[in-house]
Amino acid sequence: MILHTLTQVQDLPMSVAEAWAFFCAPANLQAITPPDIRFEFIGDHSGPMYESRILRYRIGIAPLVTVNWVTEIKAVRDGHSFVDEQRSGPYAFWHHRHTFETIAGGTRMTDEIHYAVPGGPIGNLLHPLLVRPKLEKIFQFRREELVRRFGTVG
Repeated sequence: MILHTLTQVQDLPMSVAEAWAFFCAPANLQAITPPDIRFEFIGDHSGPMYESRILRYRIGIAPLVTVNWVTEIKAVRDGHSFVDEQRSGPYAFWHHRHTFETIAGGTRMTDEIHYAVPGGPIGNLLHPLLVRPKLEKIFQFRREELVRRFGTVG
């Protein structure tokens, strides 16, 4: 299995407490996900994140193709970081750490994702052509949506 990493850093003009409250509310995930992903929660997604919480959703990975995705919230450090790990879904491996730190004028949010694609050698060949660009597009949309909602630092 080849492990890939995607890191995105974004400065937000809000306190860590405000950023934490926004990102720890699962309901907000849908609002910062591109519409073409067709993100849809399955079951209860109300309330905040907490360690061992299981979240279930359905996403579109291609036109007319949807998959169920189950993640578990792990390693919660209140007001600082949390991890979501895939239990089942589109990746062979998924570990996403969200970190929040105070900076001048707001909060620095860092997303660090370690992931592996399914399909062995064929999946690895498709990674730079399909998987990585799609993942980068999702996080670029998220970046732009957060700027639209909250503005920028400075």
